[in-house]
Amino acid sequence: MFQVGEVSRRLELNPQTLYFYERIGLIPPPQRTVSGYRLYSEQDINRIAFITRVKSLGLSLDEIKDILALKDGKELTCQAVYYRLNQKVQDIQDHIQKLQTLHDELLPLLEQCHNNFDHPDPTHQCIVLDND
Repeated sequence: MFQVGEVSRRLELNPQTLYFYERIGLIPPPQRTVSGYRLYSEQDINRIAFITRVKSLGLSLDEIKDILALKDGKELTCQAVYYRLNQKVQDIQDHIQKLQTLHDELLPLLEQCHNNFDHPDPTHQCIVLDND
């Protein structure tokens, strides 16, 4: 059994992260010593490591909670993982498209600002962000 400090060092997590995961139900409440210190089992550590790994892939805590529910119910099939990862890839592609659109809208504004760097009137106000 491992205390919070040991787990946080081992997994390179802030101890507050462990408390938060417990509070939102990603990990079950750990056992406690007589004096109230949390004790984590190797199984708990493996679950937290899994959460950390999946989170590093960009999945939200709600998505991770969904996957853990399937995993706990022994229903984490390749099809279930595929569906969730495919949805995440689609979400990322949508986000990239929105960012590309924003990028394309900002470039002309950037160019307009740059063209006015040497304006003869030093108090000239930049109007590129004004609505026409």
